[in-house]
Amino acid sequence: MKDNPLHLKSVNHISLICSSVEKSMNFYQNLLGFSPIRRPGSFKFDGAWLFGYGIGIHLLQAENPDKVVKKSEINPKDNHISFQCESMGGLEKKLKEMEIEYVGAKVEEGGIEVEQVFFHDPDGFMIEICNCDSLPVIPLFTSSTSCSLLSLTNNNNTINQLAYLTDSYSL
Repeated sequence: MKDNPLHLKSVNHISLICSSVEKSMNFYQNLLGFSPIRRPGSFKFDGAWLFGYGIGIHLLQAENPDKVVKKSEINPKDNHISFQCESMGGLEKKLKEMEIEYVGAKVEEGGIEVEQVFFHDPDGFMIEICNCDSLPVIPLFTSSTSCSLLSLTNNNNTINQLAYLTDSYSL
């Protein structure tokens, strides 16, 4: 692992400018399961804070809601935040029930298949839901070929995977 010159500990929150904080709160609470939390009263603008899954989402009311540019095309290569899911089938069923447009994708690496679903929040910010925790995190090394046994925790199950890391290895 590289040095940590800024002494960072974790991601705290993301901030999103919204055309309607109320609509966005409904989306993040009722679809994604975030909980509203207290927001400091000293702010001089409208907004709301939510928390879930170890991260905060700060919703900021746009000064000119009509000027918030909403993306319509669902492009998996666009900026997004990703959440891991226990049931991809259940997720897709819920999105269909709520008539939320989405795009599905699959990634395969070393015999491991990851399912991904992409959709937008009310203001066009991209959300990804995946079962990415099945894909091991393998550090890249620039030194000589090495072989290591990685022990990864996945929902309280330990996964042992033999990973061959070489200078030419790339995902």
